[in-house]
Amino acid sequence: MDLQLHQIELIRGAQRGNKECLDQLAQQARGRLHTYVFRLTQQEDLTQEIVQESLLEMFKVIGKLRKADRFWPWLYGIATNKLRRYYRTESTQRRVAISSVQKKRSYKDRQDGFENLVGEELKQIVSGAMKKLKTRHKAVLVMRCYDDMPYSDIAECMGCSEFSTRMLFMRAKRALQKELSRNGFGKGSLLAALLLFGKITAPSEAAAAQVSVTAATVNVGLLAGIVGVATTKTAIILTTAGALTIGTVAVTTMPSKHNVEGPHPAMTITRDIELSNSEQEYRYYFPLGPSEPLMLRAHSGSHEDNSYWQILQNKSGNYYYHDNTVYINNYRMYARDLSVTKIPTDKPELTDFICRIDGSKNTISPVSAKGEGLLVIAARSESTNGNRPWVIRHYNELDEDYFQADWPTTAKVIDNRDQMHKRGWTFFKISGQINGENVSGSGRIPFVFSTSEQNSPWLKLQVGSLMIVDTYKNAYTYHSPQIPLGIYEGGSFFKGLGRPWMGLHTIDTVRRDAAEERISFNTEYTQGERYATVEIIRDNIKIIYKIDLEKDVVDEITFSNNEGSIGNLKFSYLQSIDDINEEFAVPRIPRQQTNTKDSSGILWLVQLLEDSL
Repeated sequence: MDLQLHQIELIRGAQRGNKECLDQLAQQARGRLHTYVFRLTQQEDLTQEIVQESLLEMFKVIGKLRKADRFWPWLYGIATNKLRRYYRTESTQRRVAISSVQKKRSYKDRQDGFENLVGEELKQIVSGAMKKLKTRHKAVLVMRCYDDMPYSDIAECMGCSEFSTRMLFMRAKRALQKELSRNGFGKGSLLAALLLFGKITAPSEAAAAQVSVTAATVNVGLLAGIVGVATTKTAIILTTAGALTIGTVAVTTMPSKHNVEGPHPAMTITRDIELSNSEQEYRYYFPLGPSEPLMLRAHSGSHEDNSYWQILQNKSGNYYYHDNTVYINNYRMYARDLSVTKIPTDKPELTDFICRIDGSKNTISPVSAKGEGLLVIAARSESTNGNRPWVIRHYNELDEDYFQADWPTTAKVIDNRDQMHKRGWTFFKISGQINGENVSGSGRIPFVFSTSEQNSPWLKLQVGSLMIVDTYKNAYTYHSPQIPLGIYEGGSFFKGLGRPWMGLHTIDTVRRDAAEERISFNTEYTQGERYATVEIIRDNIKIIYKIDLEKDVVDEITFSNNEGSIGNLKFSYLQSIDDINEEFAVPRIPRQQTNTKDSSGILWLVQLLEDSL
């Protein structure tokens, strides 16, 4: 802050004609401006020419600078405009072609020891790709990635709105990725290429070591990114009847970058979303399609309100933000009144059934759009009540994660996760008895989408001589591994169990599984509000789920009929996985196949009790 005040004093002194202030300001500006311009030109002689002209222009017009704290966007704008005018002349174009021969030498002079770290061919590919970009594209990339300028400052420099700047940045990244792909670079190479270019164009080896380009830096925000790719492959379907205003998202960093504290004993964990709030926005994102994992972003009110809250449930974790504090929780969002979570892609008949059972109201109109990259944006307010949501089919060309945090970097972060949720997955055991026969089993459960591929879910359960196996790709039952009794669709025996990596809380997956089969259910809190029970009845069999709300898992399932208890399944989850054994080996698929049987959904538990599975 003291350095900024000193610079403002220099600028104001220079505006008054103080020669000493002008000299100091020019000395400060020369080095930073030289690095900026060199990254645009990759030519030392041209860089020196543009820097000199820009400083001369600065001396002439500094009196016109109205806000001293906007000095750098203003000066970068002068340099960018001079370079753009330079490139417009035919003679300049010829000089650019000739001077490219000198580029190799300038890199060697600037990089010293860094020359030995990166192959010359790789550097030439990256620098060549940058050189082919338009000046405006290079300028916005350099200002954002290497000068860490906020979009508002870049917008001032480029003479356009902040949203247009985000769009420009998105197009610049796409143009660079296109040039890189021509040399065999994949989609995931963009960040590495930007980092490499920043290092090879740094003024010294020491400066190169300080260059850092993060994923958060190169994000443009959800809406800007969607609109940016909409100019090519994206199909946008608007099913709203009225106006829906959505602001851009200023992405900063994920909570792991903050100063994270441990569990806060006095913290009140907020679980509910008050649907009666006047201003709310929900974003439901299905990267693989509506029946696959769901990511959620929701907020109420504006950042200026004390009541403002935000929920972010992305591929990495579950975050709740309020009062400049971020809570990282084990569990997905669920409603305090124990109403069932409904989503816009639900079939109307499913939503109607759920509303009849739990007495809730349907506050979101259904949508029928399908396909990968589906984004549904729903806003509720007093003025837009009843509007249908926006539906956007979003093809993410750069594989960016738009569902990142946008709360202030000053926010305090309190991590309430236990060991297994910090890991993102764990193993579990099952024990109990059914109809007098012992039950044993084990399985693996991912808690977030990012761990679900490498640590995919599976389940194996033995009841007497019957074995049930579900790898989520295949499922089957057998008495002998060589002779399956039945082959089922993968995931069939996870029905009625928790699937938190899919994006919904366990209490909702269980009840929605019941609703899919049109089975009534009753939900109540137990043991305070730490646990809840879900009771369903089918064919005179009562099944009661006990769900740990804070760990977001099934704790126990009990079974009874008119004559009393007929069994139970007790689940235990491993916090530490250091000493695991063959019990947790991924089950194998039997060689001999039979015809695939239809899944009975949550009713597989009833069939297990009736010995009809």
